[in-house]
Amino acid sequence: MFRLLFLKIQKLHYLSLSLFLNMTSRTFTRLPNISNVLFMLSLVFSGNILQRATSLGINYGQVGNNLPSPDKVINLLRSLRITKTRIYDTNPQILTSFANSNIEIIVTIENQVLTLLQDPQQAFQWVDSHIKPYISATRITGIMVGNELFTDEDSSLIGYMMPAVINIHKALVQLGLDRYIEVSSPSSLAVLAESYPPSAGSFKPEVSSVMQQLLQFLDATKSPFWINAYPYFAYKDNPNKIPIDYVLFNRNIGMTDPNTRLHYDNMMYAQVDAVAYAAAKLGYRNLEVRVAETGWPSKGDAGEVGASPTNAATYNRNLMMRQFAGEGTPARRNSRLDVYIFALFNEDMKPGPTSEKNYGIFRPDGSLAYNLGFSTMSTTTANSESVTYSSYATKAKTTLEYWTILISAMIQVVMSRLF
Repeated sequence: MFRLLFLKIQKLHYLSLSLFLNMTSRTFTRLPNISNVLFMLSLVFSGNILQRATSLGINYGQVGNNLPSPDKVINLLRSLRITKTRIYDTNPQILTSFANSNIEIIVTIENQVLTLLQDPQQAFQWVDSHIKPYISATRITGIMVGNELFTDEDSSLIGYMMPAVINIHKALVQLGLDRYIEVSSPSSLAVLAESYPPSAGSFKPEVSSVMQQLLQFLDATKSPFWINAYPYFAYKDNPNKIPIDYVLFNRNIGMTDPNTRLHYDNMMYAQVDAVAYAAAKLGYRNLEVRVAETGWPSKGDAGEVGASPTNAATYNRNLMMRQFAGEGTPARRNSRLDVYIFALFNEDMKPGPTSEKNYGIFRPDGSLAYNLGFSTMSTTTANSESVTYSSYATKAKTTLEYWTILISAMIQVVMSRLF
């Protein structure tokens, strides 16, 4: 399903500045307390930062030619220091290959299967055949029931969501697996009627009843509400009014919610908080909101403004740095935000515009699609499907560069709080 029907941003009047921190003496003289920086650096060297990085995952789509085998994908994930992934089906080869890898994996029930799951017995059989055989060795931590079941152009599937969600969860309970696996269903931002300012977030009337049922289920099972959030689409549709730095996580003046006085320096956090406020209006103030998909295309058609390797690298690099720092959104500053980047690979067999095929951090052959700035995490030999990695001789350099990126992330978080 295309991710083209997303948030319509209203009344955006943001002033933009450059992203990357200029660590000059002039900047440091403006710091009221350098001890904040030193404290966050101490987190890096104590190892706590690595625990915080577990909030970052990546989507592993498979609609492409000549993708690396699942065992090589595991190495690619490790090269990115990512231990969480999501697939869009229950591919047996992937689930088997990921056994004993210690990588958490979320599986997806395809939209076309949902009609069968209206029957509790069919749902039980699905879990018994698609999940149970792998769970002893493979860390399946979540089941996504469909993907973006409501869009502005198609609402035919939304009615199947809750019966399927409930029946899948009941099947997990029957098999004693509900303690290990969360059940949810990711939504696009098309479910929102209002999104700006974030505190005005509300669900569309046509989905409010279903959202009420979903939120009640998620609250009862202590499961998260997942959304697909793409600032790229808002920028593409209105590049003259939406500052590029605001959507790329670059340093900028940002905006302040007039109702809460909370300051936002990037659009994705504003989108997440808009969903949280919408849930709160239905009575669920403490429900966790997570991002199932977000990303930026490295290539697009002529009319797809902003799709470029530079912007894709900037968006994903800045997002990863914030994840390494364990950031939360302005409305939930003390709770780190779980985010899954879209996507691991460019997928050349996907239908739709050129951008749909070019969200990957890696090309199908396993080489990097653009420079993320994290050194050379993986390389491939010419015309070869095999993936090779840095030699032992370069590991010290790679490690040093990695820690430099993490330190930069810590400093960026502190600086963003000061200006």
